[in-house]
Amino acid sequence: SDAVELPMKFIPRDAGCYHCQILLKSSCDVRVYEIECVVNTDHGEGELEFLTPAYQAVIQDIPISNMSSQDWKLEAVLEGQGFYGPPLINVGLGETALYPLMFKPIAEC
Repeated sequence: SDAVELPMKFIPRDAGCYHCQILLKSSCDVRVYEIECVVNTDHGEGELEFLTPAYQAVIQDIPISNMSSQDWKLEAVLEGQGFYGPPLINVGLGETALYPLMFKPIAEC
């Protein structure tokens, strides 16, 4: 086999898209390798606590940051009584969009 191993270590600071170029030179050859690493978080969990009188709405803007190399078109699926928000949200490359999550209780709970 003509394969040669090139061990690398990659330690990302945050989730996102990381680009890298590797330049290999010899006396008779030059090669450039483009590498893209996409890093996702292990767990995308969070917790929000809403306090509001019955029948009064409260809105929490949730920031969604897109550090990837392409635009995102996200679909929101809300579960639970009294929660409302847009069904779709677009987050452009390198942008942070705010998702307006509304809670409007219909009774004391």
